[in-house]
Amino acid sequence: MRELYQLNDGWTFYGKIRSEQNFQAEKESLKKVKVDIPHTVKLLPLHYFDEHSYQGVYLYEKTVDIPEQFMGKKIFLEFEGVANMAVIYINGKRSFHSESPFVPFAKEISGELRFGEKNTIEVLVDSRELPYIPPFGNVVDFLTFGGIYREVQLHVLPSYFIEDVFAFGQQVLKEEKDLIIETRLSGNHKGTLVYKLFEDEEKRGLGEAMSSGIRTVENQKMRHTLKVKNASLWSLDTPKLYLVQVSLLGEEGDLLDERIVRIGFREALFKEDGFYLNGEKLKLRGLNRHQSYPYVGYAMPKSMQELDAEILKKDLGVHLVRTSHYPQSKWFLDACDRLGLLVFEEIPGWQHIGDEQFKEISKYNLKRMIKRDRNHPSIILWGVRINESQDDTTFYTEMNKIAHLYDETRPTGGVRNFQKSELLEDVYTYNDFIHNGQNRGLSDPTEVLPRKAPYLVTEFNGHMFPTKTGDPEDRRVSHALRHSKVLSEMMESTKISGAIGWCMTDYNTHGDFGSGDRICHHGVLDAFRQKKLAAYVYSSQKEDEPVLMVSSSMNIGDHDGGSLGRVYAFTNCDYVELYKNGKF
Repeated sequence: MRELYQLNDGWTFYGKIRSEQNFQAEKESLKKVKVDIPHTVKLLPLHYFDEHSYQGVYLYEKTVDIPEQFMGKKIFLEFEGVANMAVIYINGKRSFHSESPFVPFAKEISGELRFGEKNTIEVLVDSRELPYIPPFGNVVDFLTFGGIYREVQLHVLPSYFIEDVFAFGQQVLKEEKDLIIETRLSGNHKGTLVYKLFEDEEKRGLGEAMSSGIRTVENQKMRHTLKVKNASLWSLDTPKLYLVQVSLLGEEGDLLDERIVRIGFREALFKEDGFYLNGEKLKLRGLNRHQSYPYVGYAMPKSMQELDAEILKKDLGVHLVRTSHYPQSKWFLDACDRLGLLVFEEIPGWQHIGDEQFKEISKYNLKRMIKRDRNHPSIILWGVRINESQDDTTFYTEMNKIAHLYDETRPTGGVRNFQKSELLEDVYTYNDFIHNGQNRGLSDPTEVLPRKAPYLVTEFNGHMFPTKTGDPEDRRVSHALRHSKVLSEMMESTKISGAIGWCMTDYNTHGDFGSGDRICHHGVLDAFRQKKLAAYVYSSQKEDEPVLMVSSSMNIGDHDGGSLGRVYAFTNCDYVELYKNGKF
């Protein structure tokens, strides 16, 4: 049976080094500190810092005891996320590397370990913006910071094991559903696969399966169908999750390995007249999310990833989040599954398409993103284009082909910022910044689309009206009204599936962008996740609890001539009553 060991505590951090070729001798002269993962290579000021201050090559080290009883096992070392490039050394020898900051990477290291002894893992982290690694190669409107910023694990597996399980429902709107389970094994060996579906962890512990099946192993990749009755649908209000358990038995019936994945039964369709979830039309109201935080960049733990999902769902009341502009933490996606928050997940990139090496890394990113995340019912769309890049028929034809090969169940989108772009994806996804506060909120879809197709607005507002928490009241009100205008027009349109505002929070950026302080003040929340007035435009669309926010503090000294002007109430209530000095 497989075992999982977390390697997140007690790393030694040596800081910046001068040369990879001589780092093991150089580290003796470096100051070392004990750190835990997630970790950033450099704590940063809130603003007014130079992004070059954290760029360089940094050294991490950890000593791990490998017991003798692990001999004969397959041992994989996995990193969930390292920015931007990583080179891994095992016991002083170079083992493997990664050129993808946002997706996990792993290697079997069984042959490089010393059993019954201490083993040394050294990680060189290159946090420079290397031009062949997406999203780099040109200007980029966000920072990737640096460090081992997601978790590290050691997987101890049997010699014959289950590599991957992908489970998805078909005919889910019928009482009897089909559950398709694709399983990939580590080799062509004999044995038996046993499939079981459980309602929850408690029922799994009791052995009470809703449906089960068994079949003899015939190939390395197997596909099996379970008939499932009386399963509830995963929805925004009732995000019901189930457990799929796949067990691999040996020729003698002994249990060799077992994998468990969480799934949900739901139908998510983009059509020309809008988006449908489980057969019901839903206007998608969303926000984009960057995964960065003040001071520590990307290095935030599970609890904070989950909190962002809760803020989006429970506080801001949105239906959909776009992971702009890269795959995000598995903990964030798990929380979206549990909460009933839809996700549009996309590959790393920002406007620039690089050389062939860049494109190959993009293809790798897409494969890894889909393989990691395709069991999440919250994900309804794969982003297969570099955000706001130009058309590239050959490249994007291949990217769409990859997406449909690795996941036949979900449509593709590709975010662009110009009209009549070549449509190779299933959904036309477009950043619409037409609104300036005085004109229409959104473009007419017929002006944007090259042909009839499902249509989703993936960004609006943002850089068109940057707003700080300390700005005068009239600017903060204008910021809120701009979001309101776009969302109102989206609701009225019969052709737009939804609109995703730019963006959830303020974020650090390069000197080419932002407000001169290395911050893009584009969020409806500030970088600390505190609400601006515009956040109440979204919160006021919730239905589970009353929301009321008045747009003015009623201090006449904050206004020209002491005139308050028009005051707005952002609310989901049927009516509000205004009292002044206790009088109605």
